[in-house]
Amino acid sequence: MADLFSASRAANAARAAPLAARMRPRRLADYVGQEHCLAPGRLLRRLIESDRLGSVILHGPPGVGKTTLAEIIARETRRRFVELSATSSGVKEVREVLDAARRRLEDDAQRTCLFIDEIHRFNKAQQDVLLPDVEQGSIALIGATTQNPSFALTSALVSRSRLFALESLSAAHLASILRRAVADREHGLGLEQVTLDDDALDFLVESSDGDARRALGGLEIGVLSESRRPLVFTLDLARESVQRKALVYDAGDTHYDCASALIKSIRGSDADAGLYWLARMLEGGEDVRFLARRLVILASEDVGNADPRALQIAVAAMQATEFVGLPECQLSLSQAVTYLALAPKSNACTTAIAAARRDVRERGVIPVPRHLQDRRSAAAQAFGRGEGYRYSHDDPDGVAAQDYLGVEKRYYEPTDRGEEADMGARLEAIRRRLRGQSPVKDDCFEGDGGGDGA
Repeated sequence: MADLFSASRAANAARAAPLAARMRPRRLADYVGQEHCLAPGRLLRRLIESDRLGSVILHGPPGVGKTTLAEIIARETRRRFVELSATSSGVKEVREVLDAARRRLEDDAQRTCLFIDEIHRFNKAQQDVLLPDVEQGSIALIGATTQNPSFALTSALVSRSRLFALESLSAAHLASILRRAVADREHGLGLEQVTLDDDALDFLVESSDGDARRALGGLEIGVLSESRRPLVFTLDLARESVQRKALVYDAGDTHYDCASALIKSIRGSDADAGLYWLARMLEGGEDVRFLARRLVILASEDVGNADPRALQIAVAAMQATEFVGLPECQLSLSQAVTYLALAPKSNACTTAIAAARRDVRERGVIPVPRHLQDRRSAAAQAFGRGEGYRYSHDDPDGVAAQDYLGVEKRYYEPTDRGEEADMGARLEAIRRRLRGQSPVKDDCFEGDGGGDGA
């Protein structure tokens, strides 16, 4: 009688669980998505089928099935499934689980699959506690994280684990999951007499950003909020159920990936893509000061002297961001993004300073030529410092034939794009004049009363 009562309570609890939890697949054959590592012949599939799992780290965005996959792996390999959350477990709890796993293995030959959700939240000491049992095979560790394991986990744990990146579910995957949830009579909504319109299906898929849990949550809210049966799940009902889309945006990979996409889009002169990534970061709650700083850097790094006004625009946007804040500063950031995207591009200044600093680091230091040395003190003058210096303004065209480095070096090589093309012509004329050569007739010296240099 007690067993029947317990079974009834378990069944009631299962029916009361959220739709996303009820629809979790129980077998590998029913798992949707991640074909790149679970299709027949792929590494993770082979490890599961051959029961050679070891330690595995599953990383990817929320709602792609990391926890579900861990449960399936434990079931397929006939291991005891033990779950810990890194947000609420300390070293004491981890040691207790590991001790119990070793006892099960020694007493009953039963192996344990230890699943740690959000494993990136474990500190170094907590991660180090796992290492001996991972090495000895006392447990099969499955860690789940939304962060890049190479940055979020210790190198010791990463080196002992196989890393598998799980990807956001495709539109076809999500549509399949939603249709199955509507039709499933045991775990889904099959008894609710629900018909899902194609437009509503497309909206749920589009607004879920590859997150199955979010898609199923929107479907469930819409069904539970309507008492009519049979129910036609329309586009309007889908919009009401999902409401405002919650963006997945964190301080880890998403932050860096979006920032990288923003910079590369502007560098590639795609203003529309630049605006999208700006909007994505603003909607995700990105620090607008970070955005402004990145645009100032880009103005010099990727536009440079091809359009010197680019730096002025970027700095002005940065100042406007500080002065007015959100939401109005989005206008200044948008102006800067579009201006920088459409500006002619040059990285000549970037490569020039990189080459000069490399010479300073890796080559012998060039002494300051005597005629350029400071001669303000009497002692300096007594030693002849600064003697022979030619004051540039005394030369008719303002450029005196003079050596300013002591060796021949060419760091700055202007492109032929934008205003840098004119700068390049002037630079070549100046270089000839500095070497004491009479320059050929050059527009950059016309009308300046120029002489013949030296």
